Amino acid sequence: MQELLSEVRGRGGTVVATGGCFDVLHAGHIASLDAARRLGDALVVLLNADDSVRRLKGPGRPVVGEADRARVLSALRSVDAVVLFDEDDPRAALNLLRPDVWVKGGDYTPEQLPEAADVRGWGGRVTVLPYLSGRSTTAILQRAGREG
Repeated sequence: MQELLSEVRGRGGTVVATGGCFDVLHAGHIASLDAARRLGDALVVLLNADDSVRRLKGPGRPVVGEADRARVLSALRSVDAVVLFDEDDPRAALNLLRPDVWVKGGDYTPEQLPEAADVRGWGGRVTVLPYLSGRSTTAILQRAGREG
């Protein structure tokens, strides 16, 4: 990770980060990851670890374990690195990474993001991408007859 950051920053590039659970990867995730990557020269995904997902989403989640979620994300062309974090929000990981741009999906507003003040504090910017309607892991699981 540090090698990637040093290389990108050494050539004056922009480090972009995004985060989430990414449980049951779907078209909405792919669209957001591709859009986030286009905002800079490297994309780092901060991935909620299994215990964090359970606390945020409930006892039936994640459906896919953290190692598999990380592996799938790492295989995507738009993703340069994946970092697991155990907390319920990404502030600690973000403060270590200090990306130039922090990206979240349009199901949030900047005011709803507790980490936004941290990102702005080191001179980064917060970007909220448009929400791709009808694409959510919870909706997919509900259609499949599983609790979301």
